[in-house]
Amino acid sequence: KYIESVNVFCEEAIVRRELADNFCYYNDKYDKIEGANEWAISTLDKHRTDKRTYLYEQKELEESRTHDDLWNSAQIQLVKEGKMHGFLRMYWAKKILEWTSSPEEALRIALYLNDRYSLDGRDPNGFVGCMWSICGIHDQGWREREIFGKIRYMNYEGCKRKFDVPAYVARYGGKVYSKNKK
Repeated sequence: KYIESVNVFCEEAIVRRELADNFCYYNDKYDKIEGANEWAISTLDKHRTDKRTYLYEQKELEESRTHDDLWNSAQIQLVKEGKMHGFLRMYWAKKILEWTSSPEEALRIALYLNDRYSLDGRDPNGFVGCMWSICGIHDQGWREREIFGKIRYMNYEGCKRKFDVPAYVARYGGKVYSKNKK
């Protein structure tokens, strides 16, 4: 009856955990852009100077003060509970890439926030979660787009198709803060 749920759990608890442990054990740059695959380094570098619509400082991100109520709610959940759903961590980290001036800054901030607030901070799962989102670790190249290059893209509308975004935002209280577009 629950075979699909059991399979998903095993994938996360065993397979992904082993991949994360091995990635960090065998790659001494597990927390740096240089630790990514060549295709990812190349695509991030190619899109380094793409115009960003919004730019945020680390403090604004840490304080959940962006124009995106879903992202703010995820950050609030991280700070209050020490975790967020894996799907939301992907969205959360990818938006940091979209809203900072470089991939290096995005990874630094994502790891800082994850290490400071998450129960899996300074753990292979945390490192690989951020590296997957920003650097495409354990992923393939996707259709090329601004800022992300061939790194998998996620957006608010996609989240709305996956789960009840208004209910999540209501639960964690993320607000929309105005920010001038760049």
